[in-house]
Amino acid sequence: MPHEIISWKQIESDINSLAQKLENSSFSSIYTISRGGLIPSRLLADLLGIKKIFVDSSTIPSDSLIVDDIFDSGKTFEKISTLIDSDDFTFATIYARHQKNFPKQLLFGKLVTSDDYLVFPWDKIEFFDSEKLNLR
Repeated sequence: MPHEIISWKQIESDINSLAQKLENSSFSSIYTISRGGLIPSRLLADLLGIKKIFVDSSTIPSDSLIVDDIFDSGKTFEKISTLIDSDDFTFATIYARHQKNFPKQLLFGKLVTSDDYLVFPWDKIEFFDSEKLNLR
């Protein structure tokens, strides 16, 4: 499978770009879905001074920042949007795959123009183990 390995240095740069886009916002907490959003949530929480991170909760406080690693197919966004009682929320990802239409709630650090699978530093073991087993 064609893939691109993302380095920690690149993650730090791109998460900083995302944090700069969010620095004038006010969020009481971060909401994320395990597993992909766990590390980006922690990094953003540290950069933005947010102390509470909710993982896999069935409800999302209205003043939460919603965080994931990548906006790709839009399925995670669709799932999340059903847990919020308002269209007024922010969905932040480090990366967004090139699309024709992004939801108005999306903020991302960097646009990805290739269709290669992104291998994040926290996904390397899982990715390469599945490659050995031809699971991808």
